[in-house]
Amino acid sequence: MSRLQIRSDDLTGKKIADLLREHIENMHEMTPPGSVHALDLEALRSPDITFWTAWEGSELLGCGALKELDSRSGEVKSMRTAKAHRRRGVASKILEHIIKEAERRAYDRLYLETGAIPEFAPARALYTRYGFEYRGPFADYIDDPNSVFMTLAL
Repeated sequence: MSRLQIRSDDLTGKKIADLLREHIENMHEMTPPGSVHALDLEALRSPDITFWTAWEGSELLGCGALKELDSRSGEVKSMRTAKAHRRRGVASKILEHIIKEAERRAYDRLYLETGAIPEFAPARALYTRYGFEYRGPFADYIDDPNSVFMTLAL
């Protein structure tokens, strides 16, 4: 994976639109109504969100985003690895990029919400490996048995 490149994405390309559509559809298949917090393409174009994609040549491997909650904290959003590239370390590289950007912005803390069901175990394991710890809801989230909330002190 030495040729992996992570770059800012303006969310106008077909490949990222397709990956995000798959992401949203998959979240709705696995997660009960009212518990899906994945953002669609339009929501990700918000000025408080920075979005990145990971590429190997012309092949899209995955994506991730950082939403500014306030001047001292951010939220990890839209972490997704394309099916064909799972278990290759793509999500780790994207998460490392997001953490470095949060540090560059001098954030004190990163937050995230992910699923509580078994299908989200790999995501929870990834975040735990990077030092994220479990906590209660943050920002506008409410307590939800289908959600897990985590935080990382920077």
